[in-house]
Amino acid sequence: MAVLLIMGLAWGLSFSLGKIAATGGAHPLGISFWQCWTAGALLIAIACIRRQSVSITPKLIGFFVIIGLLGLVIPTALFYYAASHVSAGVLSISVAVVPILTFLASAIYGVDKFAWGRLVGVGLGMLAIIFLVAPVNSLPDRTQLPWVILAFVSGACYAALNIVLSLKTPTGVDSLVVTCGMFTAAALMMVPIVALTGSFAPLVWPLGAVEWSMIGLGLISFTAYTLYLHLIKLAGPVFTSQVANLVTLCGVLWGMILFGEKHSAWIWLSLATMMAAVMLVAPRRGEAVATD
Repeated sequence: MAVLLIMGLAWGLSFSLGKIAATGGAHPLGISFWQCWTAGALLIAIACIRRQSVSITPKLIGFFVIIGLLGLVIPTALFYYAASHVSAGVLSISVAVVPILTFLASAIYGVDKFAWGRLVGVGLGMLAIIFLVAPVNSLPDRTQLPWVILAFVSGACYAALNIVLSLKTPTGVDSLVVTCGMFTAAALMMVPIVALTGSFAPLVWPLGAVEWSMIGLGLISFTAYTLYLHLIKLAGPVFTSQVANLVTLCGVLWGMILFGEKHSAWIWLSLATMMAAVMLVAPRRGEAVATD
């Protein structure tokens, strides 16, 4: 339980750190660059310490590129573009759609079994989105609506990542290798992107709030992904899936603590509905799968 709480607090803090970096003047692509490189370097170090070996093939490289795009390059860029316009609390609610969209896509592609209770969860997730974007007085400013939608698109990318991992992960490849490959591919792809767009965010000494936030995002990604993989092996995917609700709740709480955010009744209703939806779509104990 302690590991689950640490993951929730860490991942939940990432919404606020992203907002600090984005509103502090760092380009969204520059923020993503440092997140990928910080986490990627640490994961490579862990793989080297473990003497993890893998046979690199063109097919495996292509797989790493795809999951790097879906899991990091595209969603983090969209997320940080939205971060400078939307509260950290609303950002955390938008990411809660990931398990809901994952189940919906899994049912369509036959990866997961259909269940009426989980379908109700999908319906509640859609209702939560309506609570968030439809009422006139839900958001502090209606001009934030396009950015909220952008944050939801970012969540959709993570859901697509989950489906690709379920369907296309090569057999015999360790989960650490997959995670390391994803971050490494994303980090390498970010180099030409920031060079061509002129969006590089230098780490100027002494490090300020923006620089520490960008590094912190990388450290959180490394820590959270490592703990996530460890917890799946230790407690199974059913228990680990509950981290989604903790991340959303902690994201809202961190926004209130760090920015003094206050939310309308519609946003609180959206949060409660979304958390109920996540609980309904979470895998049941009988659906737990073996992990490597």
